[in-house]
Amino acid sequence: MAEIHELRSRFAAALSRTYGREVPAYTTLVEVTGQVNADFLAAHPDSAERLGSIARVTAERHGAIRVGTAAEMHDVAVLFAGFGMYPVGFYDLREATPPVPVVSTAFRPIDPEELARNPFRVFTSMLTTADRRFFDADLQRRLDGFLDRRRLFPDVLLSLARRAADDGGLDESQAQRFVKLATGVFELSGEPVDRGWYRELEQVSAVAADIGGVTSTHINHLTPRVLDIDDLYARMSARGIAMIDRIQGPPRWDGPAVLLRQTSFRALAEPRRFLDSDGSITDGELRVRFGEVEARGIALTPAGRTLYDELLGADPFNENRLWDKRFPRSEDDLEQRGMAYFTYHDGVRAPIVYEDFLPKSAAGIFRSNLDTDTRATAGESGVGYDRDVLAAAIDREVHDPYELYRRQQQRSGGTGS
Repeated sequence: MAEIHELRSRFAAALSRTYGREVPAYTTLVEVTGQVNADFLAAHPDSAERLGSIARVTAERHGAIRVGTAAEMHDVAVLFAGFGMYPVGFYDLREATPPVPVVSTAFRPIDPEELARNPFRVFTSMLTTADRRFFDADLQRRLDGFLDRRRLFPDVLLSLARRAADDGGLDESQAQRFVKLATGVFELSGEPVDRGWYRELEQVSAVAADIGGVTSTHINHLTPRVLDIDDLYARMSARGIAMIDRIQGPPRWDGPAVLLRQTSFRALAEPRRFLDSDGSITDGELRVRFGEVEARGIALTPAGRTLYDELLGADPFNENRLWDKRFPRSEDDLEQRGMAYFTYHDGVRAPIVYEDFLPKSAAGIFRSNLDTDTRATAGESGVGYDRDVLAAAIDREVHDPYELYRRQQQRSGGTGS
């Protein structure tokens, strides 16, 4: 029997190999990340593993995928449950600047022991086709029809996922088939892309075209975890790899690392085949997939997150002007002000690592890898896309990340925040 955590480890590794073949610069990113982590551990042996063992950090990945409909999102939930990954958090990227016409959740383990075994996460976005600020009635009708006609996840794959979730794993032959089929779903398709249809959606949003302009889905990026993201950024740039213009998330400083800092190399032009209006098939390129990397810090309570959002809003380019003056400068300060989560064992306090995402940072990564911005027009948002609507669509709870952290803290003997 291959238990669920083993299935998850195999799946993450298989996707990493696949993405490395498809996007060779990702392999470079992983190599440089490993070098940075080894050097950081050697230079800071007493603190480098404070937010996770080096074995965990080395194995850690988060992926990102995009789907078009509630039915596809439901199938994603079934699939990932077979790997012990459940929806956590609701992210509305339509409210970002510039807006992206998707709402998202992250599928990940929710038990701390499972996270320690393999913390694979997949940030999953769903197109908001009923939002009139992006899609008029005619385009929505045609887009919904296109999406309804495709089938991303074969029945045999979903059947294996349900069996794994129910039984806590699969026998070896089933496990191999499950991982192979699941990985294959997210490989980049060689099927020709309808050029006219793709370009029409691209006028609304490059993300909308990437989701609804093709008949399949794919891994959009796969992200390793690094212990010094500023060093990583410099080393990648020195190798001649074009990075986005800055690191998203909290600024670099000498206080405690909190939440999530992210950056990426610029999306690369990938060869794709196109179906033209005259029926001919020609070669071309699309630039939608990129290489992201992240550095994780301490999980903040709602009070800590409110202060973070306030400072980010006042200083969006992270120039540290307000951060150095107003943000707690030590873990002791974070604890005393009830702004971060910790566990307590045998009199030892340990910070709880932030396992989730930042919508403004995600939108910033999206924006930095696109040639044009999405422009929302005046109109109604349509369906009230919120956490409850998403939970109903996938027929399962969308977990509140704050509640997960609070329970973890309380179970260790700390008070809730």
